[in-house]
Amino acid sequence: MKRVLNIVPVPVPPESLDAFASQLSADLVHPDFENVFVSARAGGGTLDSAYETTLADAFVLDAGCRAEEQGYAAVCVNSMSDSALAALRSRLTIPVVAPSQATMLLACLLGKRFSVVTMWPEWHELYHKAARENGLTGRLASVRDIGVRPDAAELLAGKEEFVFAAVEREARAAVEEDGADVIILGSTTMHQSHAYLSSVLDVPVLNPGVVAYKLCELLVQTGLAHSKRAYPSPERLQDDLLSAVASVFPSKD
Repeated sequence: MKRVLNIVPVPVPPESLDAFASQLSADLVHPDFENVFVSARAGGGTLDSAYETTLADAFVLDAGCRAEEQGYAAVCVNSMSDSALAALRSRLTIPVVAPSQATMLLACLLGKRFSVVTMWPEWHELYHKAARENGLTGRLASVRDIGVRPDAAELLAGKEEFVFAAVEREARAAVEEDGADVIILGSTTMHQSHAYLSSVLDVPVLNPGVVAYKLCELLVQTGLAHSKRAYPSPERLQDDLLSAVASVFPSKD
């Protein structure tokens, strides 16, 4: 069994990890693979700023830096922030994948221009940054949001009726007004809206957590991983640097 470590970049209660894990239904996971979901011990809460994303980078690196020694076959960052993606690729030789990069590159295979539909304005820079870093600014038609503060613990629970309609409205505007021919959901916390949106739009809709995870499977099965010339390993490891920081949600064990 090949295990994949999925890291949620903000601290959430252990029971909330089930909501994130539910995006990978049994029919999507290859029978040779097993998924383990963890969250950052501390750091950012809503990733609403460069300050918070920098904290998230540090604690996602902390959560994943020992994955290879722990026997994982790959690491998947479960957030469109792509937190610590480059740092984990530097630290590890097993595949490390994150959703913004993965979905944007896949969108370029499926269409000419893509739009991101997300929860709130504070996340817009996440996608513009990813597009810049991957040389895709010319393919990004727009970033739109529904003006709803995200909830990393409850996701969309209890808000489905309103959120689904708002996401559909912004996605249709992205297609009809902005020229997008592929839609990317702007957060793994929005995965519950994917089936609905796919059923009402006539363009591909990419579910970021699923895309990133399936790319992990592909890389593991084909024996591929990131180039260490692009992501050289550090001369000195400091994996315990953040070990003294207490967990926001300590284990009950």
